Amino acid sequence: MGIHNEPGNQRLKPLPQLSKLIDQMLTMLMSTTDKERSFVPFQNDGTDEVVLMVNNLGAVSELEMGAIVGESVSWLNNHKFKTRRVLVGTYMTSLNMPGFSLTLLLLPRPNSADGLNAAKLLELLDEPTEAPGWKWHARSEPSFAEELDASTGSEAKLRTDSSVSLRAEDPKAFVEALTRAAEEVIASEPEITRQDQIAGDGDAGLTLKAGAEGVLKAISDGRLSGDNVISCVMTLAEVVDERMGGTSGALYSIFLSALAKGLKDVASSSNAADLAVWAKTSASALNTLQKYTRARPPSRTLIDPLTAFVEALPNGLRGAVDAAKQAAEDTKKLAAKAGRAAYVNQEDLTKANVPDPGAFGVAVIVAGLAGVEGPKA
Repeated sequence: MGIHNEPGNQRLKPLPQLSKLIDQMLTMLMSTTDKERSFVPFQNDGTDEVVLMVNNLGAVSELEMGAIVGESVSWLNNHKFKTRRVLVGTYMTSLNMPGFSLTLLLLPRPNSADGLNAAKLLELLDEPTEAPGWKWHARSEPSFAEELDASTGSEAKLRTDSSVSLRAEDPKAFVEALTRAAEEVIASEPEITRQDQIAGDGDAGLTLKAGAEGVLKAISDGRLSGDNVISCVMTLAEVVDERMGGTSGALYSIFLSALAKGLKDVASSSNAADLAVWAKTSASALNTLQKYTRARPPSRTLIDPLTAFVEALPNGLRGAVDAAKQAAEDTKKLAAKAGRAAYVNQEDLTKANVPDPGAFGVAVIVAGLAGVEGPKA
């Protein structure tokens, strides 16, 4: 979209994951097959050298800009473009528009017929200036840190040995419970979205729905089975990581990954994943999750009902669900100590009398797993 509100190429709803958005933008930018807009002679053969400019249109945070730059540079690197410089900043705004633009300068090739020289252009770009609108940039090429296996030195992503298995007490009922929970989340999306429009940034419902749809697809593809809950829970962690964004997606993925590790650890001493196994491994997973978040009950976050559920689980699933539902309900009365709600006017939040949408989502999930009535809005 133009900075004067000109219509854009297309509307995307819901907003895609950042990696997909960057892929779509750069693919469109670098295509040479559209005669209406393909004015730059990219070769797309691994020889193109470019300068990337990431422009903040006015209201994107530094944290978000860092993610945009990272995804853009990674895309260019993966597609064999050599990024010689990266310019990041608020160069041209549309007041306080929450958006960004990507610009690529294709550097001249060696022995260019027009006499231009890539080294000279870079030298000019790197020249110091006191122009207030020109942001400082690193006068070197971006470096690419070696990507480490996320399981190395971290409990956030915990791989499992496919040779180790542990079946559910009732494999068929296990998959039915997953299906039921995912369907309940999808049905609850409008309510969770409504809550998050008041208490957050409005995307909690769609984020959970995306994860639930990923779970249903994994079930239909035969990737989730009660015959081996270890690999099943690990697959759930991968689905959540791929389909859900934001902090909640990361927290769910960490918890599920740690849960899979816990199940693997008890597999040799258990015939099936019964209530005692789930209670023990869930407590271990919660302990791991707490290493990655400072939120502790009461915090008006998804941690509240999740903790209540895990702590009550040894005494029975139904009681644990009731505890989670009550914890979610209690968030209506709490001041937010973490999460997006912490940035909302707390007096207005209390008057709105809505639960934390992330907490409500957890209560929906566990109620769906148990096959009982979910939380009331």
